[in-house]
Amino acid sequence: MAIQPIDVKYTAVATAENGRDGRVASDDGQLDVVVNPPKAMGGSGAGTNPEQLFAAGYSACFQGALGVVARKEGADISGSTVTAEVGIGNTPEGGFGLTVALRARIPNVDEATAKELLEKAHQVCPYSNATRGNIEVTLQVA
Repeated sequence: MAIQPIDVKYTAVATAENGRDGRVASDDGQLDVVVNPPKAMGGSGAGTNPEQLFAAGYSACFQGALGVVARKEGADISGSTVTAEVGIGNTPEGGFGLTVALRARIPNVDEATAKELLEKAHQVCPYSNATRGNIEVTLQVA
């Protein structure tokens, strides 16, 4: 698949110090967090970790994509939430890989409509487009 050109509207910039056991900060000062490996991976768990940051970004972005789709479809998604669960583990090749489960609660539509909205949002969301074909992403209606 060819890489499609992007008309960039904004570029986020963040710098990490000491990798997974250090600090990450954005160039504008809006984000400045200590990162540590989770206890489940032998770390202190004292700070956040890259998987939590990815889950936060993906859930927010997917919620935004859901809003775009809902407006086009005339669906009421008020009061909805999107939760992202990001898993990390070993790959058969010896590296590390991620999995993502996106769980949406959309109280004002029926389950069939919710599933349809999730599938459409999955085609619109930049995170979904970036990860498609690279990691397992599952969509669930809560």
